Amino acid sequence: RRYFGEKIGLYFAWLGWYTGMLFPAAFIGLFVFLYGVTTLNHCQVSKEVCQATDIIMCPICDKYCPFMRLSDSCIYAKVTHLFDNGATVFFAVFMAVWATVFLEFWKRRRAVIAYDWDLIDWEEEEEEIRPQFEAKYSKKERMNPISGKPEPYQAFADKCSRLIVSASGIFFMICVVIAAVFGIVIYRVVTVSTFAAFKWALIRNNSQVATTGTAVCINFCIIMLLNVVTSETLTIFFTEQPRTESEWENSFTLKMFLFQFVNLNSSTFYIAFFLGRFTGHPGAYLRLINRWRLEECHPSGCLIDLCMQMGIIMVLKQTWNNFMELGYPLIQNWWTRRKLRQEYGTQGKTSFPQWEKDYNLQPMNAYGLFDEYLEMILQFGFTTIFVAAFPLAPLLALLNNIIEIRLDAYKFVTQWRRPLASRAKDIGIWYGILEGIGILSVITNAFVIAVTSDFIPRLVYAYKYGPCAGQGEAGQKCMVGYVNASLSVFLVSDFENRSEPTSNGSEFSGSPLKYCRYRDYRDPPHSPVPYGYTLQFWHVLAARLAFIIVFEHLVFCIKHLISYLIPDLPKDLRDRMRREKYLIQEMMYEAELERLQKERKERKKNGKSYHNEWP
Repeated sequence: RRYFGEKIGLYFAWLGWYTGMLFPAAFIGLFVFLYGVTTLNHCQVSKEVCQATDIIMCPICDKYCPFMRLSDSCIYAKVTHLFDNGATVFFAVFMAVWATVFLEFWKRRRAVIAYDWDLIDWEEEEEEIRPQFEAKYSKKERMNPISGKPEPYQAFADKCSRLIVSASGIFFMICVVIAAVFGIVIYRVVTVSTFAAFKWALIRNNSQVATTGTAVCINFCIIMLLNVVTSETLTIFFTEQPRTESEWENSFTLKMFLFQFVNLNSSTFYIAFFLGRFTGHPGAYLRLINRWRLEECHPSGCLIDLCMQMGIIMVLKQTWNNFMELGYPLIQNWWTRRKLRQEYGTQGKTSFPQWEKDYNLQPMNAYGLFDEYLEMILQFGFTTIFVAAFPLAPLLALLNNIIEIRLDAYKFVTQWRRPLASRAKDIGIWYGILEGIGILSVITNAFVIAVTSDFIPRLVYAYKYGPCAGQGEAGQKCMVGYVNASLSVFLVSDFENRSEPTSNGSEFSGSPLKYCRYRDYRDPPHSPVPYGYTLQFWHVLAARLAFIIVFEHLVFCIKHLISYLIPDLPKDLRDRMRREKYLIQEMMYEAELERLQKERKERKKNGKSYHNEWP
């Protein structure tokens, strides 16, 4: 703060506070993961999957995907249990509460910092009009109600038209991102069949995992490409003409964050809430453009795909950001020093004064602290929005931030020119964005637990259909037979011509297969309504909707209660401020009293007296 000013000092204060608050979240997330590790051998569901050598699953793609034993997905069932276990719901509630506590205690911390840095009563002076605004609207003026001077004026109709154009531009950019996600979906649909017919047995036997892994890497490359090519240029172009610099910064920040957030998380939302949800069933698959069969989830569920998406994107993005933050300025400064050596020679370069050496460093980027805040806010979203599917996200964020603080400090001190110091009372519009992410995280985690994970189907089976039905118990012994109850039966002869696999499944029993199984709650082929939804499907659907409503209302009530109970100012700071105000009033009273007494003495000395004098 003393060297760079309050604005940069406040960024490091916030980053340090955020990193410190990640310690309890990382510890609880690691505990949830270790709980899954310790209870892995006692998990009835994964046991049944690993022992299901007689259950043959239907192919997951057209033609080239073979029939497979359910036991072949044993390892994926075990990995799924590490992230989707009994502690997952607790951790989702904890992280929602953690986000609220983090923001509430940051308000208290910010108040202490503002008091110590003498920013409590500081208000930004009346900002000057942006030169772009003045040049654009200099012909039309009106009186400023505060200064009483004429200033450029933007008509309401012009402001509305620019707002519509701006909103349309941002909508277009988001549509570009959605189109990129659509391309990834087509890639996944096409590639899974290609990998299933691959000549290497390792890839052929793990075609779905290979498809997910390569799709995530391609998606990461598209994310970074869209960030570089379209985001800043188009956002500046589509930002309307605000009157002051702070208004322009807020508008630019909101649009850039919205684009970057959609760009980073759109594919994650697809995997979490759409992958495997609208595929139909064997014999009546839903198809994309009536050609490509939509991708199904792995026999062990969709959560493993979501975990891979989050883990790979988070690690790659944080690694890339750290390289660009430090590596790019290092390379630029090295190139500058090389040119100076060629121009002045080694002796001439060493004789430069310190200020000239500092001037030859890279200037701070044109958007100030925007990139630093954006990186951390997007990480905060990754840490909270889908944390129910990936409990290790806070731990990865903590490890990154410990490095991030030092990299930022090293970059500001050694690689960038010292920026002009400026004052600020808080982190600005970013606080409102953090609050919005906290609200969104409650909704998404409720849907992840209810829709993406198998928590609700297992609960319904334990209380309604399992061995303990009607007894009010839900332990591992109550999950016996769950895997068989969650799979439906399909008659192989009912396959469509374009879906019929090249293999007839004779390698399993020596004769062609008559039936295969698939994940769904549907009637058998010989029932009065073949492949219609069973009663268990509707029970699970009702339980999912009920869980979403109860979870959201409960967590929002807890969040609002915590916000109400935690005051914005610490008690000792409030007492210090009141004490300071009291002392100022006392000093003013004593000064006024001393002045009046002095005037009274002067009047008496001059022989003047007044009746009813005070005091």
